[in-house]
Amino acid sequence: SDGATPADAASSSAVARERNGHGQGARFSVLTLGALGVVYGDIGTSPLYALRECFHGSTGIAVDRANVLGILSLFFWALTLVVVLKYLVFVTRADNHGEGGILALLALVLEKRGAKMAGLTMAGLFGAALLYADGMLTPAISVVSAVEGIEQIEGIGHRLDSWVVPLSIVILVVLFLVQKRGTERVGRVFGPVMALWFVVIGVIGAAQIARRPEVLLAISPHHAALFFGQHGTLGFLVLGAVVLCVTGGEALYADMGHFGRRPILVAWMCVAFPGLLLNYFGQGALLLEDPTQVDAPFFGLVSGWWRIPLVVLATAATVIASQALISGAFSLTRQAIQLGFLPRLEIRHTSSETEGQIYLPEVNWLLMVSCVVCVLGFGTS
Repeated sequence: SDGATPADAASSSAVARERNGHGQGARFSVLTLGALGVVYGDIGTSPLYALRECFHGSTGIAVDRANVLGILSLFFWALTLVVVLKYLVFVTRADNHGEGGILALLALVLEKRGAKMAGLTMAGLFGAALLYADGMLTPAISVVSAVEGIEQIEGIGHRLDSWVVPLSIVILVVLFLVQKRGTERVGRVFGPVMALWFVVIGVIGAAQIARRPEVLLAISPHHAALFFGQHGTLGFLVLGAVVLCVTGGEALYADMGHFGRRPILVAWMCVAFPGLLLNYFGQGALLLEDPTQVDAPFFGLVSGWWRIPLVVLATAATVIASQALISGAFSLTRQAIQLGFLPRLEIRHTSSETEGQIYLPEVNWLLMVSCVVCVLGFGTS
């Protein structure tokens, strides 16, 4: 009656579909950027300390060509097998109505079994306890590691040593204060910073690789096998440091309810994974060229006053790194409440579009106090 023809209706429908497609695309981009900031902050800042620890402490591993290539090979295959194959290919497919995390997995298993099995229940709760512990330790070690970078600034570093602990505590407190704004808002702020972080660590790593391209030989797994053959039990102990490169990988699964599987997958394959590999191999190339840089190979990738902006960016990135497990702890707690393993706590929904984006004040403050106690108790990363 309004004079519209079938062609007009078809055109309007096409416009509507196009607008809807643009809307969905924009939403996907926001979620992907948010996932980059929230999910990959933890694993993304592991280059600050992971490779360094393989040559420190009780390992006593010499900084020579064979050992550098062997450890880099372990890093490459740990990231590939644990993060890509285990989590992204398999584990993230086992969601419970969009939710991830070990208790979501436990709920699925118990549902299939039809009964609560004591062994499976205890295994699930034990795994949950480990994630809570990670939520306390990761923010502490990540922030302190970055702030310790001021000690590497030539000329003034030694005068700033006493600032490391108090500055770390201030940063941690501010981080936990902003949690009530919600994961998506936090992710919108953190996402671009982490995107810049991955680009920067990739570039400075690639620049060093260009000077010693032989380091790329470590991609071959036979270097890892030779490393174990040479060091035996000591080589196995080094795995305790190698595992630091995948610390935070569990956030891929724990934070699924906040972002969804596809944004998490795209953020890893397109940005996080390439940046991490370039940086680790860049640090390895640096050690091949100058083994004396083993005390701080990450900051050794740049020199002079360039370390100041790198320290600032690293500090920002480590603050963001803590977000992955904080968000995971919120999701984990809600699942534990739903399964009857924890008493009821206040749960605030922070998004009108994504059900999994929540904030739990009591959990937030307990994690904050625990992180501050860790920093005061240990004093160094």
